[in-house]
Formats: sequence, structure tokens, C-alpha cells
Amino acid sequence: MSDKATDKQVKGGVAQALAARGWRLWLVFVLLALIAVGILAKMLSLSTEDQAFLQSQGDARSLRTMLLPAHRGLITDRNGDPLAVSAPVATIWADPKMTNVADTNLRQLAQLLDMPREELLRDLNRDRERRFLYLKRQVTPELAKSVSALNIAGIHVDQEYKRYYPAAEVATHLVGFTNVDGEGQEGLELAYNDWLRGEPGRKLVMKDRTGRTIKHIRSLAPAQPGKDLALSIDLRLQYLAYRELKDAVNTHKADSGTAVVLDAHTGEVLAMVSQPSYNPNDRSNLLTEALRNRAMTDIFEPGSTMKPITVATALMTGRYTPETIVDTSPGYIRVRNATIRDHRNYGELSLTGIITKSSNVGVTKLALDMDPDAIRNVMHNLGIGQVSGTGFPGERSGTLPFLSERQTVERSTVSYGYGLSVTALQLAHSYIPLADGGMQRPVSLLKLEDGEVPAGKRVMPEKIADEVLAMMETVISDQGTGRRAAVDGYRVAGKTGTAHKASGGGYAADRYFSVFSGIVPVSNPRIIMAVMIDNPKGQEYFGGAVAAPVFSRIATGALRLLNVPPDKWPQQDKQQVVAK
Repeated sequence: MSDKATDKQVKGGVAQALAARGWRLWLVFVLLALIAVGILAKMLSLSTEDQAFLQSQGDARSLRTMLLPAHRGLITDRNGDPLAVSAPVATIWADPKMTNVADTNLRQLAQLLDMPREELLRDLNRDRERRFLYLKRQVTPELAKSVSALNIAGIHVDQEYKRYYPAAEVATHLVGFTNVDGEGQEGLELAYNDWLRGEPGRKLVMKDRTGRTIKHIRSLAPAQPGKDLALSIDLRLQYLAYRELKDAVNTHKADSGTAVVLDAHTGEVLAMVSQPSYNPNDRSNLLTEALRNRAMTDIFEPGSTMKPITVATALMTGRYTPETIVDTSPGYIRVRNATIRDHRNYGELSLTGIITKSSNVGVTKLALDMDPDAIRNVMHNLGIGQVSGTGFPGERSGTLPFLSERQTVERSTVSYGYGLSVTALQLAHSYIPLADGGMQRPVSLLKLEDGEVPAGKRVMPEKIADEVLAMMETVISDQGTGRRAAVDGYRVAGKTGTAHKASGGGYAADRYFSVFSGIVPVSNPRIIMAVMIDNPKGQEYFGGAVAAPVFSRIATGALRLLNVPPDKWPQQDKQQVVAK
């Protein structure tokens, strides 16, 4: 091939190579341009269309909704004195997964929490995948501030409230208490838990990767505090009743005791105490038997305190008057195969005398002379055998049996308080009609509006209620069984009761319920009180010797605190007034 042909071929190859190279350059340029356009498009998309998505993803990793604890409602007595308050405290907790166990500040944390450092590290290392671990709850705000100042990753401080009870053991059986989470566990704290606890609030915060709050964003919903609760009790009377009951239980070495004070016209509970008691602010040594509000959960046979009701039933038949004579000789009566006895032969007694001397024979004859269901119907109308309607947790109804005409022994024993059972509150409640002209009113643990008198129902004629009240006043006389229930300067009406305790299918010979229930002052009744001492030990066990003095001491102080004017002036003072 000639040189000219060869040069032509070379030039042709070079031209083709140059053309191919140019095409590749353009291809690279186009590709780079397309990539640049794609990047710009993505950037534009991220800043516009995907902005909400990215923001939500970021928020999901840093924004948290926190609950704001709600302040639990205040519980007060009728005068506004606090019985249960909520104090601000804090909870220290850890996120073990985010906590560095090598952090030197953990030693200081252990010292602040009053726990060994080794124990703290063991708890944190037990399960490193855990996200929540309580370290200490209900610590003081000062301690919480010191913990926060350590700035340890994974260690958190939350605000909450702790319930505190200023009256401590004096009112605890009625008020109750809450658990560490602020939920009611006993008493009115439990019964009115929904009313008291309120609704927690919510706020949006920003947290860092270790879980620490670094910014408050906004409030989502404010915490709604719980509603306050005003009880019917008067804390002054509560302290007085608690002191006297505790002294009586200790003096007589009794197993337990309870006392209830009611407003004679409104049915409000002015005081309600039980022994043994406990301190709700320190439950480390709490005994189960101390938890019960015995005034509403413990039932007992009321004994002779039921005799006024039996006599009232007899008067309501229209066949008896207070002066009607009943022969109780020879001091006992046979009813089928049972012998019912008096302490001695009282001979002929009027209905008033039956109350004064507390004659079992007398009320037995009255009971057997009436319709089989007469006494039961009256007792039922007075609230015996049914709960009071207060809604108190664990309140018991007691028992009030239905008796046929053939059950003469049972009808007899019910007439003087055996074969049925009551709570101390029921016993006091059953005396309201005797103090209020025959009207029965509901019991209230909550304060009523000033001047409010709840609607009642008539359960006996006013004349008969007044007659029985006058009969009961003779129990406090020198001839009666309740002389030690007397209150200086005041007329007192009441009834003693001494009932053997049931044991082994019968009754124990040496174990008793000592009971007294009374009304004062007689001329214008202000308070009704029932006192029960369970199993007093020693020489004294009769209701007139054990329970009646408790009534006297509580009533003396209560009438003074309530500014109730005396209605029984000493004879010497009357003469001096006349002389002036």
C-alpha cells in the first residue's frame, strides 16, 4: 500500500477517535448535569414537600409529652382545719440504658439517696436494657434539687405530691390514707378517691439523647386539682373523744373500743374514734387490726341499750303508759327451756322503772305481749340491721333477724339486746328519734350547709319519744345504772348495756361488751353519743362502770366546746338566783 493511502487511513482513525472522545465528554457532561439537577430537585423537595415528614421524625426523637401531677383535694373538718393535705415532693428514677455506671458522680448520688454505692450500681447493672427504675420516691424538694445538680446522664427527677395527715392517728380511721401513687386505700380517701384526685396536666418538652429535659415547648393541658372535701367532724371534739377513749381502753386493759358523737338534729358525725389506732404518716409498723374503723365495721350485741326501743314499741301499741305496772317477781322468768334473770328481784315496776333498773324480766314480758314483729319493725325503722348510707368502705349492716310467733326465746332476748348485732354508729343513730321528737334523719360524714337539716321520716309519735327520753333520764339518777354518765350542769338521758361476748356457740362467762348510749342535754338535745369498750379486764366490766364515765368526760368537754348552755342548775345556785 502506498504511503498516501496509509496517511489517509491514519487521519481517518484519528478523526474517529476524536469524534468518539467528544461524544463521551458530552455524555459525562449530561450525566453530571442530570445528577446536579436531581440533587437540586431533592434539596427543593426536602425544603418543601418533605419538610413536615422530616420535622415529625425529628420531633419523634426529641419531643416528649410529660404529665403534670394534679394536686389532690384538701380534706378538712367542719371548721376548715386540715385533716389531709398534699405536700410537693419528688421522685428520683433512672434510665439504666442511658446511665454510665463509670460516672464518678454516682458516688455522690448514692450518698444523697442514703444507699450504698454498690447497691446503686447493682440495681443499674441488673438489666441494662431497662428504661425505667425507681431509685427513691417522695423525697424532699431540696434533695431533688441536689440530685439534679449532679447532672448525671440517665438520672431523672419528677415532681409529685405526698399526702400528709396533720391529725395523724386521731382521725385516721375516718379519713383513711393513700398509697405512694396518691390513690386512696382506706377510709374517705378511698370512698371519695375520684372526687379528690383531680386530673393530671400535660406539657410538651424537648429532651436530649440522654433523656434530660432541655427545653419547655408549651403547655398542652393544665393540671386540674382535685376537689376539697369538708367532713362533718369537729377536730376539737375528735381530739377530746380520742383522748378519753384511749385512756379508758388502756385503764381497763380492753381489747379495743370505739365512740361516736352525733348532732342530735342533723345526724352529722361530730366525732368518730377507735382504738387501737395508727399513724398514717408512718406506716412502717402498721398492724392490720389497727386499720379498722370499728365504729362502722365492728358489730356487737348491744345489750340493754335496746330496752328503750322495746319500751317505745310497747307505748306505741297504745296498751301501755309510762306508769303501767309490770310484775317482775321473783326476779326471773322461764321462757320455754330458758331462764331470763334480773340482777335481783325488783318486784313491781312501772315502764319507767323497767328502764331505770334495766329489768330483763320486764322487757321480756312486754315483748311477749306484743305482735311477733312489732319490736323488729321499730328497730328496722330506726336503722338497725342496715347500713347507714354514708358509703364508707367496709361498713357493716349488723343483723336483725325475722322472728316468728313460736320463737319466744329469741323474741325475748332481742327485747334486751341479744340475738341481734349493731355497729356503734347504728346504735347512736337509733337514738336520734328519741332526741328529735320521733324523727329519724340520715347520718352524714360530710358537713351540711349551715342551717341545713336533712329531710327525715317519722318513726314514732313525738309524745312517745319525749316519754321515753324522760324515762332514760332516770338511768342517770341515784337509782339508775348509769349514774357515772352524769354531766355537771346538764340533764342526761341514756342507757347502759353489758353484753356477754359470743364464744364457741354460746356466750363467754368472763368476756363482755361494755356499752353506753346517751343524749344530752335533755331539755334541748344537742349531741348523741355511743361508747363501746370491748372486753375490759379487771374488776369493772359493767357498761355503767366502764363506758358511762367515758360518755361523761367526752360530753362535758363537747358541751363546753359547742357553747351549749346548761339546763340543770344546782339547787343551791337556784336559791341564790331567786334571792337576788
